[in-house]
Amino acid sequence: MAHRSALYAPLALLVFGLVGILLLTIPTKDVQEAPGFMYGIVLDAGSSHTALYIYKWPGDKQNGTGVVTQHSECHVKGGGISSYAGQKGKAGQSLQACLDQAVKDIPKDRHQLTPVYLGATAGMRLLTISSPEESDQILQEVGQKIRSYPFNFRGAAILSGQEEGAYGWVTVNYLLENFIKYGFVGHWFSPDRPTVGALDFGGASTQITFATQDPVEDEHDMMKLRLYGQEYSLYTHSFLCYGQDQFLKRLLAQIIKSQGYSESVSHPCYPADHSKELKMDSIFNSPCTAKHRPGSYDPQISITVRGSGHYEHCLGNVSEMFSFNNCPFSQCSFDKVFQPSVTGGFMAFSAFFYIHSFLQQITGITVSTPRQLEEAAKSVCNLSFSQMMLQAPAQKSRLQDYCASSVFVMTLILRGYGFNDTSFPRISFQKKAGDTSVGWALGYMLSLSSLLPAEEVGLRRALTPGAWGMLIALFVMVLAAAPVLTLRRLQKGRKKEGGESPI
Repeated sequence: MAHRSALYAPLALLVFGLVGILLLTIPTKDVQEAPGFMYGIVLDAGSSHTALYIYKWPGDKQNGTGVVTQHSECHVKGGGISSYAGQKGKAGQSLQACLDQAVKDIPKDRHQLTPVYLGATAGMRLLTISSPEESDQILQEVGQKIRSYPFNFRGAAILSGQEEGAYGWVTVNYLLENFIKYGFVGHWFSPDRPTVGALDFGGASTQITFATQDPVEDEHDMMKLRLYGQEYSLYTHSFLCYGQDQFLKRLLAQIIKSQGYSESVSHPCYPADHSKELKMDSIFNSPCTAKHRPGSYDPQISITVRGSGHYEHCLGNVSEMFSFNNCPFSQCSFDKVFQPSVTGGFMAFSAFFYIHSFLQQITGITVSTPRQLEEAAKSVCNLSFSQMMLQAPAQKSRLQDYCASSVFVMTLILRGYGFNDTSFPRISFQKKAGDTSVGWALGYMLSLSSLLPAEEVGLRRALTPGAWGMLIALFVMVLAAAPVLTLRRLQKGRKKEGGESPI
């Protein structure tokens, strides 16, 4: 037995050595990625338009949450789905071009595994108030349209303002790598950095969300999230009817009412050399303008709105839209809403970004302090429409609104939310972070991805057919050589035994 072991040991070493060298040197191919990408689709059905975002993440997840990146995006032409109220089938049809694009952007073998979520925000929240039947009808229509595609439809829902704010906060902090970061050593790790707050300014609502250690006196404004193994306590509040489009309607309705619903009114926030004709119904068709609506009116009557370009009067009218009195808590932002003091850095996005950029472009003022924000707002309100056209002709349809929007943002951020000389410079105004759009959709996908099952990690590398052929040939050669090597070893052993002296 000892002789046989001595004979087979070198042979085994030879075989294993040759196989090891072969595995290291022969070209290989990927059989599957480990564990491969999962995809998810979020349709952000906002008040003014709908955007489709495709996200992807590896199947192995970090502490229960997928590491998600934006794969692509598509913006739906036309208005938000709420604008199709009363137009049967139109809301679903509006999504077709972007859903067709998603079919092309996602690998075919992943279609049936790809979850699709539609989240509607303040536009649909308002429609639910004014016409719940039409709201339900639109959700059914868009759901039916999405089901006709080869994806895994998970539902169409109207997000609460609290959810919209919280998911926006998740997006901001994910993009800033405050939750998880990829290190140089090739591992994901928690950077243990403080989070930043999120300021969102949409078409029909505005949200403020930030982590706080202070007690939240109104439990409706508190939300807890768990991401990447960490738990976060958030203050979040959404102000319905304080989005840009609805605020402008409310301001106009308030001015029309104060001037007796006459056919021609003076608007202090419009440029002095600008006028516009508007139908009564386009102003008073929203729940946000209900308290200023006349008892009876002809929806088709036109009102001429003439600008007077008066900053102080504009500020006075905008300020009336906020209530800073009778706070039932230890402290409030406005409209009797509790808010702890703002702390840390913030990212402001959506309409905040566009207004901030416009102010800097038109006035040349770096809007990084409260005083500069006030100076820039004054400067814009003192410009004529023709002066603004010379500097920003591409924004012609929005130019008359920038004075009002600037004054509104100033009042909201400084007086409403309570930002001051110390905290305002810590606001970063952003549209995108890298290639990813800032908004609630990514945060939504991040949270929902923790519910999706991770794939099993399969074989990472495999031999090509050519490599298998070479390996078989090698084994044949080794087996053919084995008897020769064994015979020679036995002959050497016998010669050695015959030549030895007796004891």
